[in-house]
Amino acid sequence: MGRVLKLVIGVLLVAVVLIQLVPVERTNPPVTGEVMAPDPVMEVLRNSCFDCHSNETFWPWYSRVAPVSWLVAEDVEEGRRHLNFSEWQSLTDEDRADAMEEIWEKIEDGAMPLPIYLRMHPEAVLTEPQRDVLLRWLEGRPQAFPDWN
Repeated sequence: MGRVLKLVIGVLLVAVVLIQLVPVERTNPPVTGEVMAPDPVMEVLRNSCFDCHSNETFWPWYSRVAPVSWLVAEDVEEGRRHLNFSEWQSLTDEDRADAMEEIWEKIEDGAMPLPIYLRMHPEAVLTEPQRDVLLRWLEGRPQAFPDWN
């Protein structure tokens, strides 16, 4: 039984090493039209949203270790495909309004940031004041940001 266990462990170790050779795309394409928002809003977006929803992703160490790297890359790809703040200016006014409405809903539901992301990034949890900042921006209340032009 000891020999079988050693063989299984050896095969698993070889498999773990070999899956590291599977290429994973971890890129940050150029920013083509960043969202224009007041500094407090941008601070929240950068802290809680940009890793998955922009071309300014920070790729942590675990994004280089398979199979976790596959999951992280897929989440970022899906997040960018769904909403990419680095391409915000290329959206039509209607698409931008739709995106803002969906962001509102996700914030209200507590659906974003994703719980799996928050496990490794507890600093990205939206506090009540941060939620308020985003919701005021999404409501289009410029008076909430008097220093912003």
